[in-house]
Amino acid sequence: MIPPHLHPKTWPTWIGLGIFRLLILLPYPLVMRAGGLVGRLTWLLLPGKRRLVLKKNLELCFPELDITEREALARQHIESAGKGFLEVALAWWGRDEELLKLANFIGLEHLEKAQATGNGVILLLAHFTSLEMGGRLLAMKAPFEALYRPSDNPAVEYLMQKNRTRHTEGAISKSDIKGMIRSLRKGKTIWYAPDQSPSRKNAVIVPFFGIETLSSTATARLAKMTGASVVPFLPLRRKDGAGYDLQLFAALDNFPGGDEVADAARINQLFESWIRQRPEEYFWFHRRFKQQSDGNSGYYS
Repeated sequence: MIPPHLHPKTWPTWIGLGIFRLLILLPYPLVMRAGGLVGRLTWLLLPGKRRLVLKKNLELCFPELDITEREALARQHIESAGKGFLEVALAWWGRDEELLKLANFIGLEHLEKAQATGNGVILLLAHFTSLEMGGRLLAMKAPFEALYRPSDNPAVEYLMQKNRTRHTEGAISKSDIKGMIRSLRKGKTIWYAPDQSPSRKNAVIVPFFGIETLSSTATARLAKMTGASVVPFLPLRRKDGAGYDLQLFAALDNFPGGDEVADAARINQLFESWIRQRPEEYFWFHRRFKQQSDGNSGYYS
């Protein structure tokens, strides 16, 4: 019997990934240039609904920009997303010694201090386009388990599990709450990005870019249940194109604070401050505002 990840329907995926694996043999600056081209080509193939999501998100979050400025930001994001595709290939198949040359760690002592207590640590991050590369680089300096959302594509699921397990201490499905709790209670660190698709039972309505929308309470609940500290992590590409600035911040103080609405709003404010630093690098194709306080979900229709 053919394994699901080798079924003929996955062959186009394998061909695409094979091309990406060849592209990452180029010098890093050329890989990034190729990534920008991949992004532009992908944009041409995207269905109209996906384009609408990007444009609507930028319109909602940056009303101060005129249409020309938002279109320029959209083009920058498209290229950033394309670079992210090739960074996944770099993260999966790149050599440690070559990848480390690209890394500039800032505040690594904050994570080391939190891990030294013996308690669990939630490594808090948002979905920036360099997320996969950021995790790969950080894993060479500090152990953690990576959370992931299972893919509907068997080939991608196979490679994601294989490579995240190979480069980190393990991979945990985002839906495996019990697995997260077990790891944190054992004093382990988990890599957690709670800014997409929260379930209603673990979410509240709080502002994000001034828009009241469903936002996760899971970070605060996990910290409360396990005594874990929360260390924010922001991976960004260096503006000079020479690699990545990987910034870790001091563990959040007085968190959780006892009010899950205030805790969720605090995380949203943190993420928003990061996004405003480098808006083109945040992942804007997600329907972030599909669930709101008035039940409206018409932004993307």
